[in-house]
Amino acid sequence: MEKKVIVITGASSGIGRSCAIYFIEKGHYVVGLDVNEAALDAVNVEDQFTFMKCDVSKEAEVKKCIGTTIEKYGDLDILVNSAGIQRYSTVTETTEEEWDLVMNVNLKSAFLCAKHAIPSMQKKGQGVVVNVSSVQAYITQHRVAPYSTSKTAMLGLTRSIAVDYAPEIRCVAICPGSVDTAMLQVAFDQAEDRDKTYNEVVDMHLMKRICPPSEVAALIGFLSGDDAGSITGQSFRIDGGIGISIPGN
Repeated sequence: MEKKVIVITGASSGIGRSCAIYFIEKGHYVVGLDVNEAALDAVNVEDQFTFMKCDVSKEAEVKKCIGTTIEKYGDLDILVNSAGIQRYSTVTETTEEEWDLVMNVNLKSAFLCAKHAIPSMQKKGQGVVVNVSSVQAYITQHRVAPYSTSKTAMLGLTRSIAVDYAPEIRCVAICPGSVDTAMLQVAFDQAEDRDKTYNEVVDMHLMKRICPPSEVAALIGFLSGDDAGSITGQSFRIDGGIGISIPGN
């Protein structure tokens, strides 16, 4: 790709941070949005990385950060909606506050960032939006009602953006399985038997491994690049084969 301007939400950790590193190493300009300070000390970013503290569930903050990005770089080429949180509860256990929090961070943020990024892409005549959904948009474990709902809804948002803004703008979704991030480690820490839970998660995947976030970033890099110019409106599972095998012989 020629040098691009990329906005990444949730850029301080996990998949978002790996995406930031990936695009920086490819020589692009990256703007990271997060409520937590970014830590990219291991990368020689020079003038390539700009961090903006932003609650991406609040429109005023999103509008300001996207506007500042366009003022600084002149335009915006790629938006990666990676911000996300997990809460463990059933419908009857989930409070209204927890439901709203998960929907706001996981889903509303993607809507708001796309809303304010797309006009710049339209002005340039091209752009890509990548929504980080989850394998739980297809299959669902116990006690993740708000999370799986938010991630499933992202697929509808992806299709709507792809249909409404073609042919200038593409939109795709990626659906990871278990990824070795801080959020997953917190989930393991909450288990009664951490080692047993970890092994169960590994065994759920046909590849018998937990995906490193760098592999997810590489897929996002490809899908947002020029070689994927005919791909839009689709979702891609990078899940180690979880949920496609029927037990037994």
